[in-house]
Amino acid sequence: MPKTTEPRDAAFMATALGLAGRGLGRSWPNPAVGCLVVKDGRVVGRGWTQPGGRPHAEPEALAAAGAAAAGATLYVTLEPCAHFGETPPCAGTVIAAKPARVVIATEDPDPRVAGRGTQMLKEAGIAVELGLLGDAARALNAGFFTRLAEGRPLVTLKLATSLDGCIAAASGASRWITGAAARARGHLLRAEHDGVLVGIGTALADDPDLTCRLPGMADRSPVRIVLDSGLRLPLASRLVASARSVPTWVVAAGDAPPERVAALADRGLRVIQTDSKKVAIGACLQELGRLGLTRLLVEGGGTVAAAFARAGLIDGIAWFRAPMLLGGDGTAALAALGIAEPNLAPRFRRTAVMALGEDILETFARAD
Repeated sequence: MPKTTEPRDAAFMATALGLAGRGLGRSWPNPAVGCLVVKDGRVVGRGWTQPGGRPHAEPEALAAAGAAAAGATLYVTLEPCAHFGETPPCAGTVIAAKPARVVIATEDPDPRVAGRGTQMLKEAGIAVELGLLGDAARALNAGFFTRLAEGRPLVTLKLATSLDGCIAAASGASRWITGAAARARGHLLRAEHDGVLVGIGTALADDPDLTCRLPGMADRSPVRIVLDSGLRLPLASRLVASARSVPTWVVAAGDAPPERVAALADRGLRVIQTDSKKVAIGACLQELGRLGLTRLLVEGGGTVAAAFARAGLIDGIAWFRAPMLLGGDGTAALAALGIAEPNLAPRFRRTAVMALGEDILETFARAD
């Protein structure tokens, strides 16, 4: 924890983190950043990264503050950028506003920044404090950091199961295992992610929309992604019918039928073909990272979930569990993993538990 000179610093930074969260699912490929301008104990400007990643949080907050930014304190959840991209560097914008002090939650690991933004501020005579609520800031932008470090989005597996881990009854019926409150929370998860992914089996069985259907949040629907090696997605499906209004990508094998590629592309879908005859999870994630996605929600089904688990590419789990038993003839949430010994199983640590009506949401992070 850095030394701070203001007793309310932590509260102001927590507010800035709340603002940053508004950009989750909308700011990719950029991080979701929040910024607060405080003068004489009063908030005079606030901002967060806008859809598509621009404008950045700092220019938004400083524009709202206007002349009041001079001599103020800036609270920003990520180090201001120091490079020219589509817009000038935010560090320069901050310097021009002449605040007395800038409190930064965490350094930006992007090699184009990586301490340069902080150094620019210091060289301009601005007092800089780094590290306040840094763990929370890094957790909020874990997807951005993962993409920089590993070239792929952060992966969250979402499960909605019975107590005994089934996602459907013996007949295949799955509506509804969880209740309304849990389903609403699931839609919020979609809004907070850049992309939502299912396998072709789920697409064929459920004909899903994969949109965010919370009131007033239709524009927060993520990119919809289907793993479909042979391009079997029906042209009459809901995903295809709505592809011009909600971005929809299909990841296919390199030898997928050209006529199917053309038919889907004609209807507004983006077809991503891999080099292999079967879509490899690692290669798929690298391509999604190259296209800018930082946070991916994997919704199913069991074959896809198992493929991510076998590849060691599940970073977190959001497990919704309903108080019912479906038995051994139900559909398991994960297909076979072939694990011979418990000590070889992927392990996770519980991070939170939440009651949602009759259901429970448990969240987990990878234990390594």
